Amino acid sequence: MSKEKKGVRLEHVSKIYQDPKTKQDFYAVHDASIDIAPGEFVTLLGPSGCGKTTILRMIAGFESPNEGEIYLGDEPINELTPNKRDTAMVFQSYALLPHYNIFDNVAYGLKLRKLPKEQIAEQVHGILDLVGLQGMEDRMTNQLSGGQQQRVALARALVLEPGVLLFDEPLSNLDAKLRVDMRNEIRRIQQEAGITAVYVTHDQSEAMALSDNIIIMKKGVVAQIGDPHTIYYRPVDEFVADFIGESNFLRGSLSQKDGASSVATIEGHAVEVANVGHLAVGDACVLVLRPEAARLADAGTLPCRVTLSRFMGNYQNYQVTVGQTLVKITDFNPKNHKVYEVGDEAFVAFGPDDVHVL
Repeated sequence: MSKEKKGVRLEHVSKIYQDPKTKQDFYAVHDASIDIAPGEFVTLLGPSGCGKTTILRMIAGFESPNEGEIYLGDEPINELTPNKRDTAMVFQSYALLPHYNIFDNVAYGLKLRKLPKEQIAEQVHGILDLVGLQGMEDRMTNQLSGGQQQRVALARALVLEPGVLLFDEPLSNLDAKLRVDMRNEIRRIQQEAGITAVYVTHDQSEAMALSDNIIIMKKGVVAQIGDPHTIYYRPVDEFVADFIGESNFLRGSLSQKDGASSVATIEGHAVEVANVGHLAVGDACVLVLRPEAARLADAGTLPCRVTLSRFMGNYQNYQVTVGQTLVKITDFNPKNHKVYEVGDEAFVAFGPDDVHVL
C-alpha cells in the first residue's frame, strides 16, 4: 500500500432516526467525537442497537449525519457520495459476484477505473499473495470455503488502495475456530498493508485481539475510548466493566483515605484499595474485581462460602458468596492448588492493585 495513510475524525457527530411505531425522533448516535490516527486499527464495540454500525455507515457515506462533521485526513466528507470517499467496505455478507472467479472479483473495482490490463493483473496478483490466495485466481467463489470467501472480499477492498478500510462484522458468518484464524489474518494483513481500519463487532474477544484502540458504544453514546489494556483494567463505569469480560462488583463505601493507602468497607469487612483520588471518605464506591484476579485461600481479604466448584480442565471455576454478594473466581492451572468444594468456608484473596475503584 503505497498511498499516504489517512486518519478519521468525527466532531460532535449525531444521527437522528424516527421510530416507525411511535413516530418519535431518537438519537441513534449522539454527539460522538472520535479521532482515529493514520494506520490505526480501531474497533467499534457494543451491544445491538448501540450505534456502532451507524457510525461506520456514516464514515462510508451510506448515511449522513444530522449534526457534526466527519473528516478523512483533513478533508471534510459529509457531502461526498460513497464512491467519492477514499474508503472501502468489507461486508458481513461478503457481497461477492457469484458468476465471477476470484481474479475477476478482485479486479472488478480496478476495471471500473479503466486501468491498463497489465496494471490490474499486477495489483490483483500482489493482493492475492498478501491474503494467501495466490494460485487460486481461476476458482469460482461458490467453490470456496467461508474463510476463503472472506479473504476474497478483503482482497477486493484492499486492491483499491483505500485510505481507510471499513469492516462491518465480517466474521459473524464463520464458525468459532475459523473466526479466530481469520481475525489473526485480518490483523496481520492490516499491519502489513499499513492501512487505517475501522471495525464493527459485538464480540469482545475480537475487539481485544484486533485493536490498537477500542471504542465502547452504549445507546448511541461513546462510553469509553482506550487501548484493550486500559478498557479491561480501568473501565470508566459498570457498563464497560461488565461488557468487556466478566466482572465482580463489590459495593461498599470508602472508610479511610491516607495518601496512597485507602480502605473500603465491603460487606462489613475492611479492604485495602488503591487509586481512589476521585473519592472522599464516606463516599459509596464499587470495586471491580476480575475473576482471574482473585483466588480462594484459607486466609485472605473477604470471608466467603463456596456455592459452586467445577473443574474445567485448564481452570477451576468457583462461585462464592461474600455476605449477600456473589463472586466468581477463575483459578487457572489448578492441578497443584487446593481445591475447595461446595459448602467450604474460605476467603477471597486479592491485593489493592487487583481491584479497580469506580
